[in-house]
Amino acid sequence: MSTTAVAAEDRAAPAARPRRLTELVLLVVAVGIGVAANILVDPDLLGSGDPHILVSGLVLGLGALLLHVVLWVRARHADPYVLPVVVALNGLGIAMIHRIDLSTDQSAAGSQVLWTAVAMAAAGLVLWFLKDHRVLRRVTYVSLLLSGLLLLLPLVPGLGVELNGARIWISVGGRTFQPGEVAKITLAVFFAGYLSTNRDLILLAGKKIGPLRLPRFRDMAPMFAVWAIAVGVLVLQRDLGSAILYFGLFLAMLYLATARLSWIVIGLLLVAVAGVLASQIFGHVAARLDSWLNAFDPDVYNRAPGGSQQIVQGLFGLSSGGLFGQGLGQGRPDLVSYANSDMIITAFGEELGLIGVTAVLMLFFLFVTRGFRAALGTRDAFGKLLAAGLSAVIVLQLFVVVGGVTRLIPLTGLTTPFMSAGGSSLLSNWIIAAIVLAISHTARRPVVTGPATDADLAEIAAHEAALREAARRDEQERAERRERRHDGHGRADTAPQPEVPAAAGAGPRTAETEAIAPAGASAHRDAGPHGAAPDGHDDDGTPTEAMSRLTEHDTRRTDGGAGGTGKGGTS
Repeated sequence: MSTTAVAAEDRAAPAARPRRLTELVLLVVAVGIGVAANILVDPDLLGSGDPHILVSGLVLGLGALLLHVVLWVRARHADPYVLPVVVALNGLGIAMIHRIDLSTDQSAAGSQVLWTAVAMAAAGLVLWFLKDHRVLRRVTYVSLLLSGLLLLLPLVPGLGVELNGARIWISVGGRTFQPGEVAKITLAVFFAGYLSTNRDLILLAGKKIGPLRLPRFRDMAPMFAVWAIAVGVLVLQRDLGSAILYFGLFLAMLYLATARLSWIVIGLLLVAVAGVLASQIFGHVAARLDSWLNAFDPDVYNRAPGGSQQIVQGLFGLSSGGLFGQGLGQGRPDLVSYANSDMIITAFGEELGLIGVTAVLMLFFLFVTRGFRAALGTRDAFGKLLAAGLSAVIVLQLFVVVGGVTRLIPLTGLTTPFMSAGGSSLLSNWIIAAIVLAISHTARRPVVTGPATDADLAEIAAHEAALREAARRDEQERAERRERRHDGHGRADTAPQPEVPAAAGAGPRTAETEAIAPAGASAHRDAGPHGAAPDGHDDDGTPTEAMSRLTEHDTRRTDGGAGGTGKGGTS
């Protein structure tokens, strides 16, 4: 970093420190929420010598303090609300998992505390080493290859493990891990890098059919590869939730890059068609749809496996919670299968009621809005797409989970971010939070003027190359249409061009001026009367066509000036 940049950040430090102090105060509140929830689950544990409350409180508190120090040193302009929100969600999740353990004699809470420590340490490493998020743009295609590798790992014999009908896990050293959780981050990096580089080509270089301009296949081929990955996950791994998440991320980032609602409409139509076909071809998809549509049918309820008992028990748990809930430790969330992972929202609904669930959803809403705020504030296209895409991942995953437990959509088995039991999910979501914090630091720090960096020059060059390619494509299409029109009317201009009389006082005609004169006459003829646009190219054409016409006009003027003998000369 240059001396000017360091001086600018030092001058901005007094304005940034109150934000870090705000973060510190909020972190104290967030850790207090997690510890208080753990105590309220079973107050008798305070005098029983159970170390869970102390250990979980220390992990949350020390981890939050460590991340706060890292932010103060490496990203002091980062958003002050993201970290406290994530700590609060993580603490509430540990408390509810511990509460369910007390009723089922499980020990998932201890594992969750351990994974919390690992995830917070990983987030700290990301924040420490990711000084500039734009370095991730260099690994755009590496991220795509890594995503494919991560999704193929569960299919490797001897490594992949099938649980509950889905083959999305790998077993290493007796512990299971879900590589697809990390793949959602690498896919977001790929989408952000590819779309920020090729956005103009996708928008402008393609055939226009009616009001739509369809991009060229070669520009969309990597995106279709990701669509194939999502379909492959559904077919080979039998995981409906992950397939919906990956394809939803694909659509969300494509819309964020192009701002065209038609992509969302087309994507939803593809999802509907794929859902109908999958229900006819795959038995497990048909069973999921049947359990969703006919959840209260006795035959469907009692069917094993693939029955609707989990959905119905979750709905009864939500209804028994009412508005205020039965209180932490007072309900029976253990009656719902997988209450500490897939159905943890129903556990909160039963014991904290509608108000408690709304508060949890508001924490997620705050996290997502701060992520989109960072996307709006950052000054590079890659950072905008990456922050918005990672925030969209959290929104999509939460929608699929809450929609599944409330029967808005079929139950898919995805976990609630930051709250459900599971180390791979917790690790990936903490890394997402760290990347969002790093981007928010870039968005909020003072703008320092100076020489353009290599990344800035590369982005400008890519943008200019895309515009040149789009202009060349449009010019080629116009030439082809003009040639077809002339051939169709049998008016190929084969007659010799009339000689253009020399202007008074002009010098003798040279080979260069003889070549320029017919070209000027032809251009004047094509332009139509009074310099109008050629036939088929009205003034209300696309911006790219207008830009191409202006460029062509300027080129002709330049060529004409170069052929003369003016007084300017070369400087």
